[in-house]
Amino acid sequence: MAKQLVPSHLLAPAGTGSLDAYIQEVNRIPVLTLEEEQGLARRYRDEEDLDAARQLVMSHLRFVVHVARGYSGYGLQIGDLIQEGNIGLMKAVKRFDPDQGVRLVSFAVHWIRAEIHEFILRNWRIVKVATTKAQRKLFFNLRKQKKRLGWLNQAEVNAVADDLGVKPEVVMEMESRLSGQDVGFDMPTDDEESTYMAPAAYLEGLSASPDEAAEAEDWEQHHHNLLFDGIENLDDRSRDIIQARWLMDPKTTLQELADKYDVSAERIRQLEAAALKKLKARFEA
Repeated sequence: MAKQLVPSHLLAPAGTGSLDAYIQEVNRIPVLTLEEEQGLARRYRDEEDLDAARQLVMSHLRFVVHVARGYSGYGLQIGDLIQEGNIGLMKAVKRFDPDQGVRLVSFAVHWIRAEIHEFILRNWRIVKVATTKAQRKLFFNLRKQKKRLGWLNQAEVNAVADDLGVKPEVVMEMESRLSGQDVGFDMPTDDEESTYMAPAAYLEGLSASPDEAAEAEDWEQHHHNLLFDGIENLDDRSRDIIQARWLMDPKTTLQELADKYDVSAERIRQLEAAALKKLKARFEA
């Protein structure tokens, strides 16, 4: 949709070489009146007129810039934030219904912010700070609170938790994540007096060497063959019991097998134990 509706240099301002030039260009695009907006929206909805959709998107690019500037404190390029916001704007245009009685700008702000939020959460840290919907809400709201309050004391933690509808422990955990700093995994240091050691320097490599991995694979395959050869050598009833009790998910109960073979559950348990003893003997031979 992006390639059809909007010129690529307007969709991706980071590629223009000058963010200021991009902003000046989108600010020169005329703002639509209510009648013009509804007419274009109906043309796109009813006739799939892509030129009408393009005009709707172009006339609102300045609004995306305005929204994106509100997220400039996350250490990400403003051009990238605008680009993601433009994608949200196009999604909004695609879903906009002019008969609902609202302006496109009011409808689009949700989609623009949603795309920017997703981009920030994907890129702000290597270790993701927010994975659930509740954590994402807390992430953005807590950053606003911390800009005003700084490091939160217990009373402020309780107040934020009450305001956002979460437990105080959740607020404290998110504050700890926000206050953490990323460090390079193998970042070297030229300072002989520095006490910093990159994780790569002291984390033990737990992966097996190629010869150890090959030996382990052969040993596992050997035990696999012993197990299934042993199962095949059981009588039909014992084989069925072992498969139902150990190789199926969920397991078949003793009573279900007892009903199947018209014996007691205790008898099924005895047959299972005897079969397992035979299989164990194969591994000890």
